[in-house]
Amino acid sequence: MAHVVERVRGATERAIFLRVAGPDATATRARIHETRGPRWFGRGSPVQRVHGDASMFVGGLRALLLQSLHPLAMAGVAAHSGYRGDPWGRLQRTSTFIAVTTFGTADDAERAVAAVRAVHERVRGRAPDGRPYRASDPELLRWVHVAETQSFLVAHQSFGQHPLDAQGCDEYVAQAAVVGRALGVADAPLTRGELDAAVEEYRPALSLTPSALDAARFLLVEPPLPWPVRPAYAGLAVAARESLPAWARAGMPRVRGLPARWARPAGATVTRLIRWALPAS
Repeated sequence: MAHVVERVRGATERAIFLRVAGPDATATRARIHETRGPRWFGRGSPVQRVHGDASMFVGGLRALLLQSLHPLAMAGVAAHSGYRGDPWGRLQRTSTFIAVTTFGTADDAERAVAAVRAVHERVRGRAPDGRPYRASDPELLRWVHVAETQSFLVAHQSFGQHPLDAQGCDEYVAQAAVVGRALGVADAPLTRGELDAAVEEYRPALSLTPSALDAARFLLVEPPLPWPVRPAYAGLAVAARESLPAWARAGMPRVRGLPARWARPAGATVTRLIRWALPAS
């Protein structure tokens, strides 16, 4: 029986890694964690605890939903990210960047940041309302940063194996700001209070545009997944949606088959399953 359980666990691990990190996941993970050299963050630091936990699956979805509410940020995603045509490629690039900057050597982290900044310089255009945008705009960079940082922290505090205390939350925000500043974010929040206040500052600029609504449907209603794994994904999706403040999720489609009241138990169950399947970092 134990042998069967281990086979199931191994198959689940491989399936998750294939989706999240791509076909070279094992080699990439070894390079990130086993290469010798100084790191930006110490072992067991708050940023490593948050980014190394299965709650990131909820946090990542929440971040995408929240970020999409900024019309200029969403315009750039819709026009340049290929999230519909290549959603897994985008996920793999994002997850690898987070892993490298959180756990990799300082040299590798700096190279990863330089590569992203180069991409940002090329991403520019006009939103459907005619306003110009560019991904390197400090205000847009700050929005993406605060939405992502808040989402990862909210998910961790709700579904993480070992939630942070108040000091740890502040330390996490300050450590996330290290990466944010490296990417060009100005005035990155340094405490959880500053982080939540920064998200609130953007509210007048946010709206559920047709592009944002389309992205929400893609993430919540019609994900590009085979039917056997959709129930587990739905648990993550409903947890992500319901962890947003009421003003942010207003008008967003609901996850099929899972009422909002099941968000916490569903999110907790699926993150526990992922944690069981994946080896500790």
